[in-house]
Amino acid sequence: MAYFAAILHMAKPELNEKHRQSHLDYLTNLEEQGKIFAKGPFVDGNGGMVIYEANHFDEAQLLANEDPYVKLGVRRLELHEWNMTR
Repeated sequence: MAYFAAILHMAKPELNEKHRQSHLDYLTNLEEQGKIFAKGPFVDGNGGMVIYEANHFDEAQLLANEDPYVKLGVRRLELHEWNMTR
């Protein structure tokens, strides 16, 4: 299993609140499946980040692209494999 950081840059702030619950519901469902390591908004309001747990980049990209925020263009996705160290 690998970690992938999905940086969700704010693209259309005027649509953010309208689609927020769909975004949160989507992430809750993935959390229940063990597909999310961490998530949260940026304090400055410019978006947020989700750390996905996936077998490979293509799987993480599929998960990230299905997020309603990404699908509806509310947020712009930037996805990177993350080499987590503790």
